[in-house]
Amino acid sequence: MLLFFCSYFCNFKKCEQMLLKIYSDNPNYHDVDRVAKVLKSGGIIVIPTDTLYAFACSMEFKKSVETIARLKGFSLKKAKYSMLCDSLSQVSEYVRPLDRDLFLLLKESLPGPFTFIMDANGNVPRNYLNPNRTIGVRVPANPITQAIIEAAGCPLIGTSVRTLDEDRESEYLTDPELIHELFGRQVDMVVDGGIGDDAPSTVVDCSDGNVEVIRYGKGVINL
Repeated sequence: MLLFFCSYFCNFKKCEQMLLKIYSDNPNYHDVDRVAKVLKSGGIIVIPTDTLYAFACSMEFKKSVETIARLKGFSLKKAKYSMLCDSLSQVSEYVRPLDRDLFLLLKESLPGPFTFIMDANGNVPRNYLNPNRTIGVRVPANPITQAIIEAAGCPLIGTSVRTLDEDRESEYLTDPELIHELFGRQVDMVVDGGIGDDAPSTVVDCSDGNVEVIRYGKGVINL
């Protein structure tokens, strides 16, 4: 009986710890470091952004990205990912050189609720590239996310949380406790950064010298 109780208590504590509260106004270093250690070991997390909550993993672990694709009900080839960076400086390490106008546009917009589709350079693993060798890049205006990416030491590969049950879609996209209820056994950690937004990012295609909004979301941009 005692052994059963200890086992139950340990499993409860483990599950409880998978939902980690971090405050955006002053992210705790030790908590951020715990999340980074999960990522560095190939773990999958759910993190807040400045739009929807997102599944995320280190870009160094292809198998983790494959798992995220399954969580969303897509094959790896059909899933759409973004590279989450902590700054425009980090973005520049993974995309082709920017001309002056594009640099000014990104500088004005980031951090912010935008996904910019850009021509990737050789630093981006081909598994994450679209067929035309582009990748979506994000710098979310969320201190928690930025601190986690910085602590992880490399960009994250992320995609917005999506349920396979459309009737539960709205509430299970914004509340981290409900996200944990639904996905807590399928991911390694859910970071609770408060109630999230229910609007996606605005997607801007900047590949091949073009600049075109292909999805309007939370971000407002003047072209």
